[in-house]
Amino acid sequence: MSPKRTQHLSRENPGVTWDLTELAVRLRNSAPGQLFGYELDSIGDGKAVMSLRVTDRHKQIHGVVHGGILASLADTAGAMAAYPLLPRGTRLATVEMTINYLEPVDRGPIVAEARVLRLGRTLAVAECEVKDAEGNLAAKALVTFAIMSTAAKQRARRNNPKPNKRAHGKSSRRKK
Repeated sequence: MSPKRTQHLSRENPGVTWDLTELAVRLRNSAPGQLFGYELDSIGDGKAVMSLRVTDRHKQIHGVVHGGILASLADTAGAMAAYPLLPRGTRLATVEMTINYLEPVDRGPIVAEARVLRLGRTLAVAECEVKDAEGNLAAKALVTFAIMSTAAKQRARRNNPKPNKRAHGKSSRRKK
């Protein structure tokens, strides 16, 4: 990796970063983690490896893994690669994703290898390669995430307080 790219991935003092064990537990307990069965195999240094054991519930009508499952796995792996580079409490939201499906996948395990390409103040970009059981490249994704810091979340709350239920609920006028 060139020194210039490394600078983009390093943070001067990100504060307390995410605990890797906590990320694995949060993934396992998330709706996609439970629904699809994602496993976080390794994480750190702007990289993450995840896997999925393929079952019939992952396959579409032609007997291959549905493209949406591969996309979701790539998206999640990209986020997992970025989280350890960010302060604890930071949230990510996918704002753009491009995926190219290169080979159909009919069995597993499937492995997704993601790495952060660029980490800015408000956006993170990651790439992910999804490989089939034989290690062949089945899909390649590029994912852009919005970075939502805890401080930004607090500012948004101050600037847009929740509406007063009385003011927007029942009318203060009496009915005749």
